[in-house]
Amino acid sequence: MKIRSGEVRFDYLNKAFFFDAGDIQAEVGVLIVVETDFGLDTGILSQEIEERDFDEPELPLKKILRVAGQDDLEKIEALAPKETKSYEVCEEEIRKADLGMKLVNARYTLDGSKVTFCYTADGRVDFRELVKTLAARLKTRIELRQVGVRDEARLYGGMGPCGRPLCCARFLRDFQSVSIKMAKEQGLPLNPLKISGICGRLFCCLKYEYDTYLEIKEQLPKAGETITREGIKGRVVTINVLRHTVELESEEGGRVWVEMPAPEFAPLPRAAGCGKDAEGKEPCTCCGGEPASGESKPDDAPPPEAPASKGSDKPVS
Repeated sequence: MKIRSGEVRFDYLNKAFFFDAGDIQAEVGVLIVVETDFGLDTGILSQEIEERDFDEPELPLKKILRVAGQDDLEKIEALAPKETKSYEVCEEEIRKADLGMKLVNARYTLDGSKVTFCYTADGRVDFRELVKTLAARLKTRIELRQVGVRDEARLYGGMGPCGRPLCCARFLRDFQSVSIKMAKEQGLPLNPLKISGICGRLFCCLKYEYDTYLEIKEQLPKAGETITREGIKGRVVTINVLRHTVELESEEGGRVWVEMPAPEFAPLPRAAGCGKDAEGKEPCTCCGGEPASGESKPDDAPPPEAPASKGSDKPVS
């Protein structure tokens, strides 16, 4: 079934879900008020509103009610002191129960009907008694959600060693697996202190160029190989992937850097229908290809479909 829907992201949950947009008009990036099983909540519209196909088990979708207005912003501001107080109460009860949890934040729904506490812990925590105590003290519905240390860094935000805001807080939607092998392939120091973020885990950005490094290295000789280049015969000692050069050790024992042929990359797929700029004159910047006709060419790739979530009200249950 096709439904006019938009994806709304809840930063405190690190999740995004589709909601029925009805006749709502909104741009990506604006604050949206939605309905959930526990009352009203707010999130950021992360994908544009358009017609999408949904399977029967995913329906009905909860609704987008409106773009957040001045009244909603004032409610959010008014809830801030309550969130601070609830955070302090929860921290106090955690210390009393000695649960081994580290509280990250507290977040009320827009109507104040529920408060969600995010925490980190080394393992599973039995917090059933804690929930009862908090419900009695705060007089509202309680949810405790365990998050990882990368989620904690995303929620707090901050600056990375590159001098820019943390990727996880700015644009990353999902955390991908990052390994020390990625740092090794890129010739980075294998000292965890130098390649780890404020979360204590390896930099997420180690993943960004990893595939490109592998693609280029496939076109370069491997260390230990004997090659002849620019009239010099020698054994490959060092490889510089970015410069596309290798260091050769000649039979006489001298070393010299030589350039290798420029790397070749597989062409990127074009989106169906692209080819011209907004005025229909010049090749577009996304592919630089020929103007597209009514039918896409065989090498055209259709734009990826946004993943649909099962039940937009599930993250705030």
